[in-house]
Parts: sequence; C-alpha cells; structure tokens
Amino acid sequence: MLEGANLKLGAVATDVLGTSGRDMLAAILAGEADPGVLAELARGRLRAKLPQLRPALEGRVTGQHRLLIRHLLAHIDFLERQLAELTTEIEAQLVPFAEAVALLETIPGVAEAAATAMVAEIGVDMSRFPSAKHLASWAGLCPGNKQSGGRRLSGKTTTGNVWRRAVLGEVAWSITHASGNYLVALYHRLARRRGKHKAIVALAHSLLVSIYYMLRDHQPYRDLGPDHFDRLESTRVRRHYVHRLEQLGFAVTLTPAAAT
Repeated sequence: MLEGANLKLGAVATDVLGTSGRDMLAAILAGEADPGVLAELARGRLRAKLPQLRPALEGRVTGQHRLLIRHLLAHIDFLERQLAELTTEIEAQLVPFAEAVALLETIPGVAEAAATAMVAEIGVDMSRFPSAKHLASWAGLCPGNKQSGGRRLSGKTTTGNVWRRAVLGEVAWSITHASGNYLVALYHRLARRRGKHKAIVALAHSLLVSIYYMLRDHQPYRDLGPDHFDRLESTRVRRHYVHRLEQLGFAVTLTPAAAT
C-alpha cells in the first residue's frame, strides 16, 4: 500500500509499524504531506537516517490511500489486541505447569515459547507411559522395525501426531543453532553419516527421551558435554586394546602420562 503511494518508508525504517513509523502514518492520515515534517517524527536510531528518510517520504498519497491505510492499521490493532488477550489466557492456563516449563527451559536452545509448546503437546504426566520408548512411539518418533527373513527392511518412523512431531522438529532445529553442548554434538555426528533430515529426527527422539526423564523425575536437564563422544571413543579404544593384550597373556596396568 505504501509503495503504491510512492512512500519508500520500508526501505529506510527496519520496522514500519514501530513507534516512529506509526507516528508518521498517523500524520499522513491526518493530511500531512511534507516529507521534511514527516521525517522529523523519527525517533532513536532512525534519526541518523534523516537524509534518506526525506526522499523516501516524498509520496503521492490520495484519499483512497488514506482510507486503505486507516483500515489496515485498524485491522492490525485488532489482531494485536486479540493476540494480547490470548497470550494472557495462555499464561493463566500455564500456571499449574510452571514447574514443567521451567524444567524444559534448562535444555540448551529451548526458550519459554518452545517449552510451553512441548508441554501443551506432550503433557506433564509421564506415568501414562511405561518407558521413554512408549512415549517416543506415541509421539511418532520411534524408528520402525519392519523385518522379513531376519533382515530389517525399514527404519521409517511411525506416523504419530503431525503437530507434536512439528513442535519437536522445530525445537530440534533451534537446538542445532546453539553450541557447546551434547545435543549439538549428537546432531553433527549423525548429520555427517546420515544427512541433516535424519539427524534432526534422531535429535528430536533423543530430546524426547530426555524430556521423559526430566518430567518423570522432576529434574533439570543435565548436559553430557560437547566432548562426550570424544571421551566415549577414547574409553572404547582403550578398553579394546587392553582386552587384546590380556588375550595375548599380558597383565595390563594403565598409567596416565604426565601432563606436559
């Protein structure tokens, strides 16, 4: 709509509906057309762009443009009021689940909105599930086990609830943007071998298993550390060679090398 009136406000202001943008639009609706006067309504960091603002506000605003802008702003105000009301109601409904939300927020990369969504989709009563595997199967994140003649034919996950899977998938993607924790290390380890998509599904499964124990035991997330797999490999290699030497008849005693 603004472009149609030759107003290039969006090319200069980051948020057209911010405080400065709203003031400018209100002045335009009141009949103000002088770009210099409109530019002076800029606040904060936007005032540093006054030289760019003035030509951007040299528009050809007609009565029709003002009518449509007025209706669009009224609709945006209505949506914002509705969103505020719904947010207030959601916050009230979440009061009994505040502990669960706080526990899930201890997972790296999980903010309040994501924790709230997971509580809404999974619930907090883990006594309904005999094990974490049952929860994963119910959520549609349990690998398939189709076999024939002793051969596994498919590892495709079960169907589950599309919304629940979507929430866990989005949370898994957000976790991959964090750093310095076990979950990110797990994702990169799997992505190298199986691709990003399968790694995300596996990460969501691992996340769901952690959530099961966190909610069941009322315990915060305990990270294994980004070097977990390096330490695991070191332990496995050391155990393998000790076992091989013992098979050859040697008594093995390991002494850590002195730090240099």
